[in-house]
Amino acid sequence: MQFSGGNRRRLRLGGDQRNACYPHSLQFYLEPPSENISLIEFESLAIDRVKLLKTVENLGVSHVKGSEQYQSKLEAEIRKLKFSFRENMENEYERRRRDHISHFILRLAYCQSEDLRRWFIQQEMDLLRFRFSILPKDKIQSFLKDSHLHFEAISDDEKSLRAHDIVVSSPSLGSKSDLDLESVYKIPFADALDLFRGRKVYLEDGFAYVPLKDIVAIVLNEFRAKLSKALALTARSLPAVQSDERLQPLLSHLSHSYTGQDYSTQGNAGKISLDQIDSLSTKSFPPCMRQLHKALRDNHHLRHGGRMQYGLFLKGIGLTLEQALQFWKQEFIRGKMDPDKFDKGYSYNIRHSFGKEGKRTDYTPFSCMKIILTNPPGQGDYHGCPFRHSDPELLKQKLQSYKISSEGISQILDLVKGTHYQVACQKYFEMTHNVDDCGFSLSHPNQFFFESQRILTGSKDIRKESIQPEVSQPKPSVQKTKDASSALASLNSSVEMDMEGLEDYFSE
Repeated sequence: MQFSGGNRRRLRLGGDQRNACYPHSLQFYLEPPSENISLIEFESLAIDRVKLLKTVENLGVSHVKGSEQYQSKLEAEIRKLKFSFRENMENEYERRRRDHISHFILRLAYCQSEDLRRWFIQQEMDLLRFRFSILPKDKIQSFLKDSHLHFEAISDDEKSLRAHDIVVSSPSLGSKSDLDLESVYKIPFADALDLFRGRKVYLEDGFAYVPLKDIVAIVLNEFRAKLSKALALTARSLPAVQSDERLQPLLSHLSHSYTGQDYSTQGNAGKISLDQIDSLSTKSFPPCMRQLHKALRDNHHLRHGGRMQYGLFLKGIGLTLEQALQFWKQEFIRGKMDPDKFDKGYSYNIRHSFGKEGKRTDYTPFSCMKIILTNPPGQGDYHGCPFRHSDPELLKQKLQSYKISSEGISQILDLVKGTHYQVACQKYFEMTHNVDDCGFSLSHPNQFFFESQRILTGSKDIRKESIQPEVSQPKPSVQKTKDASSALASLNSSVEMDMEGLEDYFSE
């Protein structure tokens, strides 16, 4: 893919050639684009792709994935941005071309760190899941073949022969009548390990017999593996791309601005006092931080994972370095720790998290995605996400102690069972704050706190205004981000305002 400063004439393709380029409304993006595009189109496609992925993320944490409301809202956004999503639609070539090129542009922006890659892969997987769910059944086999997935649907005779075993081994099938309406794919055992671990598939002679309803899990695993490898390869060639002074500022701005707010201290420093923390923990802390606070008060100690997760959260809601040192020291001394031992062994780590030691990295609070996907808690740990990492019965007891109604607990546990952890936390927020709809998509523990305070105090003063990267890494230098910061100073957390700011930046 090459870029030019002005408009260039595109290669004209006939109908058959166009269909050969993009035979489906979804793809694995196996081949990079080879045509020339202008920088203007490069910028436009990048903006639209980020809009789409931000919508995917927001809908994923405010609605149950696959629900009717989720599907309809995502389809409306894809239609509005003119990306491909359905088969057999007229003028699909241009939509599929936009989808193809924009995906590769964002690979350049989001291959630069583990956190950025994780965010990009998750949103692209959710987008593929949606598109696969509306792919006509008669197109699935050709899509699998074009994606180099050698999965073949078995014949009706072969399906009838194994009907009983397939039905009893596949929870997605309620009865034999369901099987009669489903295609079944014969897949090598090694490609269906996730279904095998969950005892959700019939195995015979080294092959898994997977109903169409379950094959999406295998398709997504293959897509994740391929995209993860592709991003690693892209990262290797990134220095050559970044040497182009036309592209480097655009890619840097995309990667550093739109994975979410980082909730670093900034203007909130010193806005809470130490004697407020106990009260705030029961009123405005999300369950993950409420759990950590209680464990600290009970045990007067937290292991490293808990100290990092909770310490950065407290920093994000406004605890200063001096307050943090006092808070942790007082609690650890209550646990019979010698003050000198704390000063020598623990205070360094606290100063380090505030960017005052070591590499001077000013670390930012962990997002929901980071807490859910990384560093799971072990024996004696209290960090992590209670909805993701707690035993269902223990979670139920915890919710009961928080005075959640039986009906509310059932709703939350159903969401947890469906792996909708952030939606479950959002439901907890609505129940503890007596609101029918919280009006935001929950993606960060500090967001939970600020939204809670906004409701409880009626004040907007404590809410975050600026947008920064959510990744725990050094912030870009002031000089490098001067123009970007001025363009973003007035943005709020909504997708529409995010993108308007990005468009303004690109048009400068």
